[in-house]
Amino acid sequence: MSNALSLPQPQLPLLVTGVAGVAGYNAFHYFHTLYPGQVVGLRRADNWPLNGPGLIGCDLEDEAGLEQLFEQWRFGTVLDCDGSCALKSCELDPAMARRANVEGVANVLRMVRRYDSRLVRLSIDLVFSGTRGGNHDIADKTDPVTVYGKTMVEAEQLVLNEAPDTCLLRISLPMGISFNGHAGAIDWIQARFQKGKPATLYYDEVRTPTYCDCMNLMLHQVSCHPIQGLHHAGGQRCLSLFEIAQIVNRVGGYDPDLLMGCYRMEAGPLPPRAGNVTMNSKSLDTHLEREVFAPWPLDEAWVPTDRNWHYERGSEAGSHELLSDVLYRNPELADLPNPVAVTSDSS
Repeated sequence: MSNALSLPQPQLPLLVTGVAGVAGYNAFHYFHTLYPGQVVGLRRADNWPLNGPGLIGCDLEDEAGLEQLFEQWRFGTVLDCDGSCALKSCELDPAMARRANVEGVANVLRMVRRYDSRLVRLSIDLVFSGTRGGNHDIADKTDPVTVYGKTMVEAEQLVLNEAPDTCLLRISLPMGISFNGHAGAIDWIQARFQKGKPATLYYDEVRTPTYCDCMNLMLHQVSCHPIQGLHHAGGQRCLSLFEIAQIVNRVGGYDPDLLMGCYRMEAGPLPPRAGNVTMNSKSLDTHLEREVFAPWPLDEAWVPTDRNWHYERGSEAGSHELLSDVLYRNPELADLPNPVAVTSDSS
């Protein structure tokens, strides 16, 4: 854990919200391993299968419950990864989306002001429509096409207006394990292939994915660093969702015929899909004085060259083990804490 141990210690205790999501789950495990007994992971109260040491059930919309938690722990640092990213559910129930993605943030802001906590808040690249060629800078105007994206923009404005000293980070697809085996991009795609089911992904939705190993180190650094305001935290390599699925298919050694591709306009109207929402994250590198994110995948040999690339099988046979070693983990950061399943009921 040399990379982690060389960083300063954040103000403890530390609260990580949204541990049901990939970013929050991986961050909680990382910090909980480094600072046992001083890190709390917050999940929604009804998500009882997500349990284990340091994990507590409390909805961010429950202001009284949240205040009781802060009064008990008096958190020095809050890493807010909470929110509902279920695109279709948000479209069908905008009130739920606003409760989860805006009202909870408002309660967190009240708590961190009252208890003088350092706040790091995660947002998302889907605040953009993806119709302007990608490579978005932080100065670019937001124009989301989904209810999810719109509520995340509202939450961003709330944070920037009421707590400008917060570090607000727009992330893309965090590539790491999820607690239930299907919440993350890799997990969902791999789960389809493992069951012999087809997976259809878009040629023209383009993202900037990141290893969770890199993200955890970045979150550790910004938790201790005076960096504030809005920053982009996307990876170096731009990949379409179809290309990401190609990589999972070939590295995992799955049947190439199970992967289907289509354009967004060929899909149904619900939920609407963004296009090229890739982000330029050089300002974060500048502030932290290092290259924050390695390319995902790290080895360029695993980057598709055409739409039939996943049919090509080289001398190294794909496998679940290989996928775990080179897609879930950054091979150069293999000594960092690696999350394990904390539930046996829903995995």
